[in-house]
Amino acid sequence: MVINNPEHYRKMTTVAFIPVRGGSKSIPHKNIKLFCGKPLVYWTLKSLTDSQKIDKIIVATDSDEIEDTINNFNLAKVNVYRRLTKNATDTASTESVMLEYLKKGELSDEDYLILVQATSPFTQKADIEGGIDMIEKSGYDSVVSCVRFKRFLWNENGISKNYDYNNRPRRQDFEGELMENGAFYISKAGNIIKYKNRLSGKIGIYEMSEFTGVEIDEPNDWDIAENLMRKHILNKDIKPRRHIKLFLTDVDGVLTDAGMYYSENGDEIKKFNTRDGMAFELLRKAGIKTGIITSEITKIVEARARKMKVDYLYQGKKEGGKLQAALDICEKENITLQEVAYIGDDINCYELLSNVGLAACPSDAIEKIKNIPGMKILTKKGGQGAAREFIDYILDL
Repeated sequence: MVINNPEHYRKMTTVAFIPVRGGSKSIPHKNIKLFCGKPLVYWTLKSLTDSQKIDKIIVATDSDEIEDTINNFNLAKVNVYRRLTKNATDTASTESVMLEYLKKGELSDEDYLILVQATSPFTQKADIEGGIDMIEKSGYDSVVSCVRFKRFLWNENGISKNYDYNNRPRRQDFEGELMENGAFYISKAGNIIKYKNRLSGKIGIYEMSEFTGVEIDEPNDWDIAENLMRKHILNKDIKPRRHIKLFLTDVDGVLTDAGMYYSENGDEIKKFNTRDGMAFELLRKAGIKTGIITSEITKIVEARARKMKVDYLYQGKKEGGKLQAALDICEKENITLQEVAYIGDDINCYELLSNVGLAACPSDAIEKIKNIPGMKILTKKGGQGAAREFIDYILDL
């Protein structure tokens, strides 16, 4: 039998739908507030863009500021949809804006619509694709992402809800409960329209890592979520350390404690850590070139660099000058910035830290530096062995 209906040959479309309102009372401008150095919504958009299983990404907003932010990302497949004002209020449901978009008729009943939450920045490409595989191959009508949490629950009448307190299980033997983490919900467009709900029919559970259960709804959630993002996602994106051929460092706040010390004669004094000096020797033995790039110009730094047998010393380099100094060294060594490791702590280090292959900062660095994507935040403070900790990390392979 020959089927001439062109719709028969139509490829099923998978659309990711991210609703982001301009109004947020708990955290003002939450969806575009900087989270680990990028607007919050960026992280889910990036994961969706990276997935070949996503054909189109719709960001539904009522805000000019959010629209401008989204457009400035220049991410493929991302389109801004201006939602109706009535569906962008505090009381409007998420389903209302989903149905508003679906009524445009761009999707067939069999196409997939994935509701993705901007407040779940931990969602990775593998999670999105795992959920899509589940609904495509396992016969489910909908899929919802969840995390397993192992907490003992009670109701207000003093009755345990999910365990027998007379036979308290060990945590490792306790199955726990599954809880929606708000990351994503997958359904066919036709079912969303029919049931007016993001979920329907036979529902599959896509289980994600426990840490992804943290949603960013209150100010206290923000700090917790950023720390989790750095620990579980950003630091894992750091490139292998074997490619590092040049180690660069700032001075004040890294090799020193950033204190300003003066003698009775008015001479400036700096306190250095001897363990950092030994670390430079270890780098030299490993065949890794070293350099110091600092904003200050002092004889003290010159003497310290000479004692540590540093290969390159650039003094008097402010913000953009630090990056240019690093580029000059790279040209001399015939390497790229991706083969450079740099440790800095303050705003004048930001540009260079944002461009090297491996970046780190002391534990007492300013927040803007800590929030640079991929930043390794050390446990040591400046002048207390932070450089040694970073160098040990580089050599520990």
